[in-house]
Amino acid sequence: MLRLRECVVSRLLSSSPTSSSAIFPLCRLLSAAAPHISPNPSGFAVEEYLVATCGLTRPQALKASPKLSHLNSPANPDAVLAFLSGLGLSGADVVAKDPLFLCASVGRTLAPKVAELTGLGLSRPEIARLVSLTPDRFRRRAIVSKLQYYLPLFGSSHNFLRLLKRSSHLLSSDLDKLVKPNVAFLRECGLGDCDIAKLCIREPRMLITNPERVRAMVACAERLGVPRGSGMLRQALQAVAFLSEEKVAAKLDYLKNTFRWSDAEVRIAVRRYPGVLKNTKGPLKRRSEFLFSKVGLEPMYIAHRSEILSYSMEGRLRPRYYVIKFLKQNGLLDRDLSLYSAVKMSDKVFVEKLICPHKEAAPHLAEDYAAACKGEVPTNFRFT
Repeated sequence: MLRLRECVVSRLLSSSPTSSSAIFPLCRLLSAAAPHISPNPSGFAVEEYLVATCGLTRPQALKASPKLSHLNSPANPDAVLAFLSGLGLSGADVVAKDPLFLCASVGRTLAPKVAELTGLGLSRPEIARLVSLTPDRFRRRAIVSKLQYYLPLFGSSHNFLRLLKRSSHLLSSDLDKLVKPNVAFLRECGLGDCDIAKLCIREPRMLITNPERVRAMVACAERLGVPRGSGMLRQALQAVAFLSEEKVAAKLDYLKNTFRWSDAEVRIAVRRYPGVLKNTKGPLKRRSEFLFSKVGLEPMYIAHRSEILSYSMEGRLRPRYYVIKFLKQNGLLDRDLSLYSAVKMSDKVFVEKLICPHKEAAPHLAEDYAAACKGEVPTNFRFT
């Protein structure tokens, strides 16, 4: 009987949105066709149903069953499981997160939402993903109106689902009191919707926090030398988001001590690469030691090119430094190429410009560079 229900609901879900009016009689038919459960002293055995039919573990079923104690028949849960199967989901995917999903009406609630979301451009796999991520929100009335707002803001259902995976609170937060005021303010600060989407994927709470707090974050970025309208504002907000003034000050002090920067120099460094505030102490310390002792750079030079601190020590800084050093020592570099210029190149460009032209003079260079990028120290590099 459950297989029959799955077949019918699957056909129902794959039909056009305009056919949703046929849902109600079909659901009554499904309910009427439910197998009769003989009465027993304990009533409908919810816990056993959750284990045997929904696929929950015994502890999950034990936790969920009190919420479903009012059920006295498997008719509606069977219809819901058929609905989930039609979307390619199992009961265990959803019911463990939201046991009350089994109580939702397929005809009045679930199937109509599929039709409406399909009308918004979501594919069935995307709708299934939405159900899996936030089943409790899916069965609520406001989900369609909220997606009508969020989908254009984030540019695609893919971006929205990616963000929703990190924070399901988007669907429970107040659009008018929190989300829309924050979006309006960020737009006033010069961020486009694409920037806002990228910012929120990194910091999902940004849109749903108190608007005064968002204003405080922008003010903090401005104090660091990244004004509204700056192309670096998004990165600056990612760096200071939800940090107290004391923590920001501590990070600045660490940067000054580690890179021997003055107050003015640390402001220059942060303005050019705000992400330096997000780097952890260990990697920053290793970069400072390498850039000072090995490469011989000066603090002011690093401050004005602080983006160099964003690159991997093992995957980019050290291997490219050794390639440049090797080429210079062997008279194979006809120009004064800085490490900063070299690390900014894509890997493809770096290989084309600095590895490939020297295949005859340095036949092992490509192999040695690849080994160095893996953290090895190849013997064919001629170190001094």
